[in-house]
Amino acid sequence: MDRPVLTAPNTPMPSVAADDPRVGNLLGTAVEPGQPPAIVLIGFPVDEGVRRNGGRIGAAEGPAAIRQAFYRLTPDPAVPAMSELLRRTVDLGDVAAGENLEAAQEALAEATAPHLAAGSLVIVLGGGHETAFGHFLGAVRAGIEVELLNWDAHADVRPLRDGLGHSGSPFRQALEHPSGLARRYTVAGLQPQSIAAAHLDYVRAHGRAVFASALTSTVVTEIYALLQHRALASFDLDALDQSLAPGVSAPASNGLGTSLWLDAAERAGANPNVIGCEIVELNPRFDRDDQTARLAALTVWRVIRGRTMVVASR
Repeated sequence: MDRPVLTAPNTPMPSVAADDPRVGNLLGTAVEPGQPPAIVLIGFPVDEGVRRNGGRIGAAEGPAAIRQAFYRLTPDPAVPAMSELLRRTVDLGDVAAGENLEAAQEALAEATAPHLAAGSLVIVLGGGHETAFGHFLGAVRAGIEVELLNWDAHADVRPLRDGLGHSGSPFRQALEHPSGLARRYTVAGLQPQSIAAAHLDYVRAHGRAVFASALTSTVVTEIYALLQHRALASFDLDALDQSLAPGVSAPASNGLGTSLWLDAAERAGANPNVIGCEIVELNPRFDRDDQTARLAALTVWRVIRGRTMVVASR
């Protein structure tokens, strides 16, 4: 396969006063030549898996919407090291993906693998949840054994459809991958009306299932404390309550609140075992006043603020 082309971000930088820098003004301004960035952002503008799974099309527009909101945020003034970390963060743009989902996932794998291998924290902006399998394939290319952690209302361990993967199958695909590099799977935020008994059994056979009703701050802490290997953390915005995140592929009633969700994001960044994250299923076509896009951007922001603690401890 030819090396994938990453198209440059098409998001204008914020125009602000010198004493009011935003994330977009800081990105990549202090990356040392020959040294890996501390964090890389990569967009995956693909929702063919959502279409295959019968969801609402539009998540391919997610990366652009997340960037537009994310670039406008300010670094936390109470955490001075965050500004420096943002300067060592590079937005590499979007994977140039065509209509072939499997080729797009391989392209994402090739784009992420060298950064996972180099020790940069990889943050992938989805895209449908088929993003997760492409991200996992990046770990496979890098030869890294990983645990999988999914914050989601759904288990996403459905079988393939006509031999093809989709947005509901990425974690089954990873767990059954011939590399054997997916060690364990935890999904947290499940809704009982959104998971079949067979799929719940499958998750429990490969790890742990945590329903939304059982999630507390203590349980979130415990989930990260139990990570024994390097890990990929997936944040599916449909785990959030529909009133908070209307712009998703599959809205959830009675979903998570923002406090637990953002705590989970920050703890992902703060956990040194977490080598990659993805934020998926933002569907701008169904958003309301950019509400979901802003929450997705804040999720990325909280991951990066959490990573500030890891970098500062080195």
